[in-house]
Amino acid sequence: MGETLNSIGEAASNAADDLFFDKTDSIFSWIKNLITWEHLFKLIGSIFIIFVIWIFFRIIAKTIRRIPETKLPAQRSAIIIKFIRYLFYIVVVLYVLSLFGINLKAIWGAAGIAGVAIGFAAQTSVSNLISGLFVLTEGSIHVGDTIIVGDVTGIVDEVKLLSVRVHTYDNQMVRIPNSTIINSNLTNNSYHHKRRLTLKVGIDYSTDMRKALETLQKAPSLCPTVLSDPAPAVWFDGFDSSSISIVVAVWFKPVDFLQTKNDLYVAIKQVLDEGGISIPFNQLDVKIKQ
Repeated sequence: MGETLNSIGEAASNAADDLFFDKTDSIFSWIKNLITWEHLFKLIGSIFIIFVIWIFFRIIAKTIRRIPETKLPAQRSAIIIKFIRYLFYIVVVLYVLSLFGINLKAIWGAAGIAGVAIGFAAQTSVSNLISGLFVLTEGSIHVGDTIIVGDVTGIVDEVKLLSVRVHTYDNQMVRIPNSTIINSNLTNNSYHHKRRLTLKVGIDYSTDMRKALETLQKAPSLCPTVLSDPAPAVWFDGFDSSSISIVVAVWFKPVDFLQTKNDLYVAIKQVLDEGGISIPFNQLDVKIKQ
């Protein structure tokens, strides 16, 4: 019984060895048939043509980069160059496949079926991709802009086909999908070269209203970042329960937001103190019964 099993094992081992050597011989024969002068010339020719296509791509990319940013924004230039690079890869792959006689029609058919399957499996990504095209062509967001989307406020670092990356004021990176930007209200604080800041101030009812108006009109002149065109404005905004509301409005450059806001608060308090005008505040009287 033992001799029979040993014989079967040896036969199986010999058969496996024969199969392995047959396959190895087949592989070496295939490689030998592949290495011919004809294939070598094809390889050299294909490398040369790929090199020429690569040089052509580099020239186009360099030309696009030289276009002034006033005519072509940097983010659009980067997207165009990336699209051309992908097109270069596709052309190279299709050329190599056709060079070795591979049927491109079958590949296109398989790519179409795979595209449909991938489309159903990645509907969110496709939605972001389409939204990204709208974001890029619309031109409502640029690198360096301060934007507000939902509860996210940050400075734009990158505008890509699928998402926009921003960093918040506390230096947190936030990735916002492009579909969210398209479907939400977008506020771009840096889109225009000038912004307006309005601060509401409450004055005591015993104050002379004309004097209060003239006093607060002095505050913008104490702020170095406030623009003179458009001119600052001060107006009454209503009678509240415990004070008279006055609005002070000034214009400034977006990059000067924090300095303008701080300077204006300081200036308002300063001119009110100098004019002897008080800002009412809530008070709580506590009486203790003996």
